[in-house]
Amino acid sequence: MSATTIAVDTPRPDPAESRSPLRRLIRPGAALLSGALLFLSFPPRPLWWLAVPAFALFARTLRGRRPRAAFGLGYLTGLGFLLPLLIWTGEEVGPVPWIALAAVEALFIAFTALGIAAVTRLAAWPVWAAAIWILGEAARARVPFGGFPWGKIAFGQADGLFLPLAAVGGTPLLSFAVVLCGFGLYETVRLLLARRRTGRSARAPLAAALLTLFVPVTAAVAALPLVDASAEDGTATVAAIQGNVPRLGLDFNAQRRAVLDNHARRTEQLAAEVKAGTAPRPDFVLWPENSSDLDPYRNPDARMVIDRAVKAIGVPTVVGAVLTPDTGKLRNTLIEWDPERGPVDTYDKRHVQPFGEYIPMRSVVRLFSSDVDRVRRDFGPGDKVGVFDLAGTKVGLVTCYEAAFDNMARDTVTDGAQLISVPSNNATFGRSEMTYQQLAMSRVRAVEHGRSVVVPVTSGVSAIIMPDGEVIRKSGMFTPDALVEEVPLRSSLTPATRLGAWPEIALVLIAAGGLGWSAAIAVRARRAKA
Repeated sequence: MSATTIAVDTPRPDPAESRSPLRRLIRPGAALLSGALLFLSFPPRPLWWLAVPAFALFARTLRGRRPRAAFGLGYLTGLGFLLPLLIWTGEEVGPVPWIALAAVEALFIAFTALGIAAVTRLAAWPVWAAAIWILGEAARARVPFGGFPWGKIAFGQADGLFLPLAAVGGTPLLSFAVVLCGFGLYETVRLLLARRRTGRSARAPLAAALLTLFVPVTAAVAALPLVDASAEDGTATVAAIQGNVPRLGLDFNAQRRAVLDNHARRTEQLAAEVKAGTAPRPDFVLWPENSSDLDPYRNPDARMVIDRAVKAIGVPTVVGAVLTPDTGKLRNTLIEWDPERGPVDTYDKRHVQPFGEYIPMRSVVRLFSSDVDRVRRDFGPGDKVGVFDLAGTKVGLVTCYEAAFDNMARDTVTDGAQLISVPSNNATFGRSEMTYQQLAMSRVRAVEHGRSVVVPVTSGVSAIIMPDGEVIRKSGMFTPDALVEEVPLRSSLTPATRLGAWPEIALVLIAAGGLGWSAAIAVRARRAKA
């Protein structure tokens, strides 16, 4: 028997689905449901395990489908997943940008589904198919306009069994394990039902399917020792300030000043608590992104407010500011502010957000939404890794949107960061799930790199996270707060940090191998018919 004959397993169409027009809706409905289950597996719900049956159902919809059907079914899954996941993107600008973003991003899942359907005819297809999902995530994280990795399967697993794998191979390996389990679950059930129905035993395929369930779970358990929250370089007491933002009644300029005043006021309040002995003295203080949208280098009043607050607390403070040079692009900047010397170092956000901080193809986008003109002057990216030395602690800086990109946090750790700060501004997104989704990313990054992570935000959920991903302090939404906690400092590198992009590259090569094998079989089959 030839290798081609062994590899090919082409299922026949389900007669039940072809008899009735209503039954033809079974697969499209299952595709939408699989996407909805993926959405439900993401925070703030602790339902991470739903991702596994979601991918099992996804496999059920795609197995043996022709390319056009697979593309359409994958698109439905993408919409079922991304439309509810990304609803926060329309919080202030209406539904058009939200629907457009979800519709474009769902195309990546549609193309991914096309590849998955092709390899379901191969032996050990769950492995090839899971790798193709990672290929799709890798593409989505890079194009267009620098990519949009929001919704990576790994980011829904902050509370999950598979989380330790982030320390082994980063988010690509974590996503791969979850997807592989889902596909393996479907294939195991399918083979068991087939054996029950026909009475014939297919031990080798069934054993392979069981392995796709057993291996990821075993690997996650084996990786547990890598998840270590112990201190290697002592500890640091850190304070995260959440000043909150005003609700109504202020125009834009007044709100900028009000936000700055809120953060300065909460810092001064913390200083009073420290002096009274009711709060521990922090070694350094972290303000969120956009805590001062007034440029303190050009606005003496803003500089005075910041300087007074930093002098009151008496320790280095990182301030998120918008810098407005006379010419050129704006800068989303984090400023290290010393109580004696004032501003001493800066970090410019490297991965600025398209359609939020700058508008690509402005004249074209304006045809669909006049809201693009709210961004009157584009932000430009910085070009250096952000690591501040704050009172002897090396703090890596990952500003808001950057937390979604694998290389952003990794660069700070390889440059010596003992702790990571993810200052963010999510005031624009109201009480949506965005802040919880972003917090989950930071928890995954903590385990991935074995670092404490501090997340100061303007009005969402600020948090202090241990290197094992545990949240030890967090704030409420739209509530002024100061989170003060002693956290461990670490300098060792996890395998994921050392390996960098190599796990993702390896999985992409596996995906390419599966697609190549499938294409070769299809060519041979056509030649045989000719």
